[in-house]
Amino acid sequence: MKINKITVIGGGTMGNGIAHVAAMSGLEVHLIDLNQQVLDRAMATIDKNLARMVTKEKITADEHKATFGRIHPGNDLKKAAAISDLIIEAVNENLDLKIKIFKEIDSVAPEHAILASNTSSISITKLATATSRPERVVGMHFFNPVPVMKLVEIIRGFSTSTEVYQAIKELTVAMGKEPVEVQDYPGFVSNRVLMPMINEAIYCVYEGVASAEDVDTVMKLGMAHPMGPLRLADFIGLDVCLSIMNVLYDGFKDSKYRPCPLLVKMVDAGQLGDKSGQGFYSYNK
Repeated sequence: MKINKITVIGGGTMGNGIAHVAAMSGLEVHLIDLNQQVLDRAMATIDKNLARMVTKEKITADEHKATFGRIHPGNDLKKAAAISDLIIEAVNENLDLKIKIFKEIDSVAPEHAILASNTSSISITKLATATSRPERVVGMHFFNPVPVMKLVEIIRGFSTSTEVYQAIKELTVAMGKEPVEVQDYPGFVSNRVLMPMINEAIYCVYEGVASAEDVDTVMKLGMAHPMGPLRLADFIGLDVCLSIMNVLYDGFKDSKYRPCPLLVKMVDAGQLGDKSGQGFYSYNK
């Protein structure tokens, strides 16, 4: 199963990162977003990141130019999907939006095309039911920042074929990433382990056990974590953390996945971390 042309849906942080590494591996990439400003910002980010790689002598100036030239930004999803071997959805963690996108791309993508989602927690099996080809639907969970982080969780839905899994595994390796096979259960592996730890760290603040700074210091100096869980939560986005905790809670119906009330309150207040300027830490310039 040869994959030469791909479409990446969503020009945000994850989408432009996926487009970057895909183009680096020699693929022709259509980067699609309905918002032209997001698309322009995505292309500027990719260009800047490639230039940084040239400065660090990881690639040559010619490789920068060739890689950037393989990325084709646009707004016409149907046109791009119709000529792609693989379509990777990388939009917000919104089930209804993802299902809508999967229905749309399923209706126009070639029969051989694989439909993938970069979701960090939503069921691949559920997304697959929105298509006529559930055996060709798979999860490709990249990690932020995509050009730097090596891991990709490859999530097998209930019907994902071995042929499709193998093709995506080989593509992941070609992108310079390390694939890990994961079955389709809430939170997969990464967020099933990480998010309850972050949630428990928030409980420590909520219950007055320690300040956010001290909780993070304990985990950095005592557990050798490169970043404390609360700083990491701000980086991920507290709204994203809450969404994933709710997926875990709804999926397992186990009280150990109940979101901390402080997390809920902070999201309600619009304190989402880095992107809002305020979370457990202040990021106002």
